[in-house]
Amino acid sequence: MNNIGIAIVAPGGYALDEAALARGIARLEQQGCTVHNFYQPAGKYLRFGGTDDARVAQLEAAARDPDVQVVVALRGSYGISRILPRIDFGLMADSGKLFTGYSDFTAFHMGMMAATGRKSFAGPMICDDFIRDEPVDYTLDQFWNCLRGPVHAVRGTATGNPVVDVEGPLWGGNLAMLNHLAGTPYFARVPGGILFIEDINEHPYRVERMVLQLLYAGALDGQRALVLGDFSGYRLAPFDNGYDFDAMLAYLRATLPIPVLTGLPFGHVKHRCTLPFGGLARLTSDAEGFDLTVGDYPTLADPRR
Repeated sequence: MNNIGIAIVAPGGYALDEAALARGIARLEQQGCTVHNFYQPAGKYLRFGGTDDARVAQLEAAARDPDVQVVVALRGSYGISRILPRIDFGLMADSGKLFTGYSDFTAFHMGMMAATGRKSFAGPMICDDFIRDEPVDYTLDQFWNCLRGPVHAVRGTATGNPVVDVEGPLWGGNLAMLNHLAGTPYFARVPGGILFIEDINEHPYRVERMVLQLLYAGALDGQRALVLGDFSGYRLAPFDNGYDFDAMLAYLRATLPIPVLTGLPFGHVKHRCTLPFGGLARLTSDAEGFDLTVGDYPTLADPRR
């Protein structure tokens, strides 16, 4: 990863631990990266990494910097929704930068794909992936291996998945953000796609409701498969009366017109894969899990692809 220019931008929340952020930047520099930090802690505003104007300016500055190859979101939380109409997605796409993030950053992936067709990366963010006292090798190895390309592989382990062998463009991200964008100009339509979703602190009934919203909105029409990542942090109640994640999953599998798989190592977890948003994927599954192989996406060697 020597001589890679990495830009840090904060289109969503601000860094909760500035000392840890400084350590993370130092660690990247020690690994041979050149860090261009467009986030200024003194400029944080309310719960955001800057005013709306400042956060748009961070994205534009990173896109225009000729020494930057990779743009990494500082963290998720909330914020991109406020600036979606002001993001120049043409500038972002034409820059040839590799944009990465997840959670709230799903709105950026979707908006850029909808506006330009440009591919990006559902992957790590500076907080907390690059600033941990003990970095997670799997998460960071997935990231760098994916950016190098030209083909990226992810193994998911779970029992009970249907047997599938399908191909299509890979897309998705945070389920709440996808629902938030449904019916807007920022919702990318991906014909014949493989959709992946994840979320945090969402009770299974809310997961079911959001997936049904995508179904009723026509977003699942023609899709090849739905792949579930991590859905943790929720709390069941006595009055759920046996309605839990497994019950919800069984209902979705009986209701949706496409196969539903579980076991994707992606979401609000430390052990997280990187997924090329918009890349051409092949998904094959068996009784023990599935393999997701993705190609045809921009890389460090070929960023304009």
